[in-house]
Amino acid sequence: MARRAVLLTGSLGLGHNMLSRSCAGLLERCGWETRLLDSMSLLGRRSGPAGERVFGRLLTVPGLYDGLHFAHLRTGSPVATMLDRSASARVTPALRASLDTEPADLVLSIFATGATAAARLKAEAPARRTVVLCPDVDAHRLWVSEGTDLFLVTSQAAEASVRRFLPRALVSVIPPPVRPEFYSAPSQQDARAALNVPPAASCVLVIDSGWGFGPLVKSVAALAAAGVHVLAVAGRRKPVERQLRLLARSSQLVHPFGFTDRAPELMAAADVVIALPGASTCAEARVVGRSLLLLDVMPGHGRGNLLHELELGRAGVCGTTAAAVTAAATAMLEQVPRPAPKNFSAPRWEPAFVSALGRIGVDLDPRELAKAG
Repeated sequence: MARRAVLLTGSLGLGHNMLSRSCAGLLERCGWETRLLDSMSLLGRRSGPAGERVFGRLLTVPGLYDGLHFAHLRTGSPVATMLDRSASARVTPALRASLDTEPADLVLSIFATGATAAARLKAEAPARRTVVLCPDVDAHRLWVSEGTDLFLVTSQAAEASVRRFLPRALVSVIPPPVRPEFYSAPSQQDARAALNVPPAASCVLVIDSGWGFGPLVKSVAALAAAGVHVLAVAGRRKPVERQLRLLARSSQLVHPFGFTDRAPELMAAADVVIALPGASTCAEARVVGRSLLLLDVMPGHGRGNLLHELELGRAGVCGTTAAAVTAAATAMLEQVPRPAPKNFSAPRWEPAFVSALGRIGVDLDPRELAKAG
């Protein structure tokens, strides 16, 4: 009988879903059955959408989410405990009911709210393995609970942040999970030919990862006015996509996209990827071998992720105005090699993932490692 895994993701931004797809893909290639559950949906028909609205409002007020994150979530203050208990009181029964209907051998949480609920249910099914994958450089209090068998993190700093709350926690540091298609991205020459971008032109990818920060359309217009080809991805934001397509009518340098599965090709075509410091987007760009220009506008965990990416190198930071983005991007374009080499220097994540799960008795077919390589 096939082994079954539940992956707990979250609908805030696209990063959690991208990580879930990467992990689910590997598990399925190893013969597992997987299903994804949205932790926000587990909050309930009213509480889930309400939670998304509250989170969205927090992000729109300068400093408010920073205050919540750094003063409470990261420190594990009484406020964080209260928020955790309130959310868990709704998510835990819903997750229990789902697992009673469709049992699982493994629960992999890629969203903090889901992590708490899975840990609380551990005592009810000791044989079921509970794993947390935190992609951020700082695992705040809601990520870390007794009852989690294994914590997967992507940096030494994140490992230390887990042990701040559970000093004896079992933690493995792995490369960020990235979907296979990024490792097999085309050469820059081939990608540009498919996208109608001249081989010797300066080209950037501006990508909205679902948060909606920054003046995307104005930045795209300013970059095009500076003579740069712009691959502009609006994601699921339909109004932004319409504005980009309107802009493209007056400039052949603007190449608009909505929600697309062509991200590996778009990154391959670009010289520089301009984005928020989201863990998934940054990891994907590094696998494709592209430099990053990161907007310093993502509050909370985004602040730590930004500093981590800068420390890793091949990354710059800029302000959020169209003028700031254009100035930083054109300066960076003068430094990057062209054509960009097809250089996948980032290590494969699958071997470390498989090895880490083996520490808690979750054995994946080692033959899959040969396929991944």
